[in-house]
Amino acid sequence: MQRRDFLVGSAVAGTGLASALKAAGVEAQTVSGKGEMQMAFVQPPLPYPMDALKPFLSEEQIAFHYGKHHAAYFKNLNALTEGKPESAMSLRDVVIAAPAGPVFNNAAQAWNHSFYWACLKPQGGSPSGTLAAAIERDFGGLAKLRATMSEAAVKLFGSGWAWLAADKDGKLQVLALGNADTPLKHGLEPILTIDVWEHAYYIDYRNDRAKYVEGFWGHVDWDFAAQCFAQSKATA
Repeated sequence: MQRRDFLVGSAVAGTGLASALKAAGVEAQTVSGKGEMQMAFVQPPLPYPMDALKPFLSEEQIAFHYGKHHAAYFKNLNALTEGKPESAMSLRDVVIAAPAGPVFNNAAQAWNHSFYWACLKPQGGSPSGTLAAAIERDFGGLAKLRATMSEAAVKLFGSGWAWLAADKDGKLQVLALGNADTPLKHGLEPILTIDVWEHAYYIDYRNDRAKYVEGFWGHVDWDFAAQCFAQSKATA
């Protein structure tokens, strides 16, 4: 999955470009040449090999996280929505529209994880351009954003996500959201996320969430985050 493809597929749902959602692993049901019904929602491939984030995340850690946990959310969602109106919707639209319950939990976790993988790359860097300017404006610089988001991630009780998100005016904020919750449910556009469900790091870090969060910052794909920020302003 290319990061630009995920950005387009996730951010433009409902704007007439919904066909691009295929690149984000969100495919409408179709009938194959053999007459077999295909799944409505398809897990996107990782943007990199499973060993590409070492030593931050081991191949074993990613294999379990992506291959077991993330895959299960797609499998469960397809079972829950088979033959129902949601199966013809984009994944993003299902997340936004679904009430609390199993469909939302699995749809949001499928979407959140796809976004999380796209936020990472083997070699990180620093933000630039309009995103860097917005971080300076709203947090006082990258170091302060990093400290704020890391604290939100480490101190979040139980399972969940730390998010950097933008409102319709492009103002950035950090949110610590429990379980499957996502900025999409709060009228905000996701820019960056840290998965702090224990399954995201336990094989490599056991209960040392803080060490995992520290390592995250060395692998942020700031180009992807910048694209998400630009798209959030374009669709406001």
